[in-house]
Amino acid sequence: MSNTPNELAEQFPLAVEKMHDLKTSDAHFAKLFDEYHEINRDIHRAETDVEPTDDFHMEDMRKKRLALLDEISPYLS
Repeated sequence: MSNTPNELAEQFPLAVEKMHDLKTSDAHFAKLFDEYHEINRDIHRAETDVEPTDDFHMEDMRKKRLALLDEISPYLS
């Protein structure tokens, strides 16, 4: 599989070290981080037809990814 776009390190390149620290010190952030990466990879697999899905499921996954990003962003500001 090719490089997965929209990874958090790509979204917040200046906060990579902070993400690492938060993953080890904040259980809630670690859960959000893992959920984001799981849904992001699911979206990538669907977009590249590795695991095709219908438009409604794709829209739901994208909404979930955006909601997670909205919840993660304040941690990294």
